[in-house]
Amino acid sequence: MSKVTVIGAGNVGATCADVLAKRNVASDIVLIDIKEGFSEGKAMDIMQTATLTGINVRVTGVTGNYAATADSDVIVITSGLPRKPGMTREELIGVNANIVKSVVENALKYSPNAILIIVSNPMDPMCYLTAKVSGLPRNKVIGLGGALDSARFKYYLSQALEANPNDIEGTVIGGHGDTTMVPLVSLATCKGVPVTQLLSAEKLEEVKAATKVGGATLTGLLGTSAWYAPGAAAAFMAESIIKDEKRIVSCGVLVEGEYGETDLVIGVPVVLGKNGCEKIIEFPVSDDEKAAFKASADATRKVNQILADNGMVK
Repeated sequence: MSKVTVIGAGNVGATCADVLAKRNVASDIVLIDIKEGFSEGKAMDIMQTATLTGINVRVTGVTGNYAATADSDVIVITSGLPRKPGMTREELIGVNANIVKSVVENALKYSPNAILIIVSNPMDPMCYLTAKVSGLPRNKVIGLGGALDSARFKYYLSQALEANPNDIEGTVIGGHGDTTMVPLVSLATCKGVPVTQLLSAEKLEEVKAATKVGGATLTGLLGTSAWYAPGAAAAFMAESIIKDEKRIVSCGVLVEGEYGETDLVIGVPVVLGKNGCEKIIEFPVSDDEKAAFKASADATRKVNQILADNGMVK
């Protein structure tokens, strides 16, 4: 028997719960929100698709009752305000930090052994905050960013190549920000063939640029943050953990010397299994990508300093 809690029943959280249910990832899925009746309605709506989509799990919605989340194996935290057009993820740090801190404390009261997946923006600083205030080992606090950014990278590569996105391998490391993420063009392939042999340098630069502003592009079109891909990415990560799949996924984790950085949550390739982040893998990236990662780390650390300046972390 396995249990996943999704905190925040907005677009991203509800999508995550829906994907988890449709893929029958856990026997028990709890959706929790502070808005009265909101998560209950979303859960009921998902369950009413059971005979249409083959759902064979229980999805429960609750309002603010963390006791219902007790003994969760994985907790996905989507709480906080979404982006509006023109906003950066970093601009959300003040309001979302207090929300995430409170949510983490309440969740761990009832599920002290859970693995946490952080979706709330700005993701890397919120994951860093969670790691610091929770006291959990680094394998149990994992940020969404790289999994989502890599999916977007593969989408843009598939568009440029006019290929099936499932034939593309591509990874994004670095911070989950419009200027800080690092698409690893040097390692990307299509059916094993390096994309550098299939696309011009100019086209690859276009793909990189589109990937970096992938979230902002959707925010501009939708008027709010995207939700299908972020929700599916969080469910994908939870599934790898619950089913002990040992997938290599780019995730925000606390690095301790890997890629030349310490005391920083940033996107790096990790093995996701039943123990959460079971191993960090150091890919052989190009010199340009190393430099870009260093710049990303420096920028992410500056945002973390805002948390320190406000007494949120030590």
